[in-house]
Amino acid sequence: MFDDADGVDDVDGVDGVTRPLRTSGPTGLAGRIRRAAGRRTVASFLVLPLLGALTLVLGPTGHASAQAASACSGRLVKTVTFSTGSLRVYKSRAYACAVAVAKKPGARRAMRVSLQPRGGRAVVDSGSFTKLAGPVTVHALNRCVRATGSVGGSSGSTGWILC
Repeated sequence: MFDDADGVDDVDGVDGVTRPLRTSGPTGLAGRIRRAAGRRTVASFLVLPLLGALTLVLGPTGHASAQAASACSGRLVKTVTFSTGSLRVYKSRAYACAVAVAKKPGARRAMRVSLQPRGGRAVVDSGSFTKLAGPVTVHALNRCVRATGSVGGSSGSTGWILC
């Protein structure tokens, strides 16, 4: 409101008095700028690695072929191809991993992958999938493993490997 006596406008408890802007100290403008810059730095340390990890997990944008798909870490040690797909076995330091990959991804069909360490039980992933079954992983430090995979009605097996 406008006060007729002294000509000062009073709006929402602000008395119209101009005060100097504090530029130093923790609550002044410089302190607020430092805190905002610190938050941006912390945010960049948190957000940028998360975006990088997300890019690694999701991969490049666009349609990737099933041949380029790998859900296992480690190096590829054996590939067994059959008419409707392939069985891929990977080895990392102490683990073996296997996936069954369809040659032509698309419609759902029966797929199965199995990986068994010598002296242990087989780990199986089976069901109706579009491009791959698995990954299945077993502890294989100093152990032989065997893998089997099937896509549709066709299958392949490795026999005992990594001995």
